[in-house]
Amino acid sequence: MSKAPIRVAVTGAAGQIGYSLLPRIASGQMFGADQPVILQMVEIPVEKAMEALKGVAMELEDCAFPLLKDMVLTSEPSEGFKDANWCLLVGSKPRGPGMERGDLIRENGPIFTGQGRAINDHAASDVRVAVVGNPCNTNCLIAMNSAPDLPDDRFSAMTRLDQNRAQAQLACKAGVDVGGVKNTLIWGNHSATQVPDFYHATIEGPSWRTSSEISKASADVVINDDEWLKDEFITTVQKRGAAII
Repeated sequence: MSKAPIRVAVTGAAGQIGYSLLPRIASGQMFGADQPVILQMVEIPVEKAMEALKGVAMELEDCAFPLLKDMVLTSEPSEGFKDANWCLLVGSKPRGPGMERGDLIRENGPIFTGQGRAINDHAASDVRVAVVGNPCNTNCLIAMNSAPDLPDDRFSAMTRLDQNRAQAQLACKAGVDVGGVKNTLIWGNHSATQVPDFYHATIEGPSWRTSSEISKASADVVINDDEWLKDEFITTVQKRGAAII
């Protein structure tokens, strides 16, 4: 017996992240190869954005994904989140040169307030929400507080990028494959005030030993450079986004 379709709402659906994310949802990579989906794609009420969204929908049609049962294209949050089982809040104003993530709160705060209210009023009772738009921790809190009828644990913020950055820096310094670095943590918001935590991290690999034996030890033991760990490592991860931009 086939499963009933689940409704997945995606904001910023015509953006770069949405463009990469939607086919993965439609193909079954996110919810499983036996789970049909209805994509509810939300964009800003601007003609150019909505035209781009139509193009994305046409490409999804051309892919002929068997699991994709229907699509909704809209600029209205109430329509986009109607009966949604999952809401992926990807869309937000991007960070420009010279901007810190705190600057984005003034721009994106009202957006996530409105989206939280719309999810509260129109989404399915079992809805789950994942916030991607920056600064995602704060935006997640704003959306969560704007949805008083939903349990707080329905909301999650996607800050894995900061964890990946910390993991990559430790691997590079230790001269090991990034897969050998485990248990890196990030404390705080997705901003320059975050605290990358190496105290719980472990590093596994042969390059820090004279033998070819694969061994594992805590990151501070392997790297053996307290000044780098407590200074350059932390500031590099904190400022990585600004450096890239």
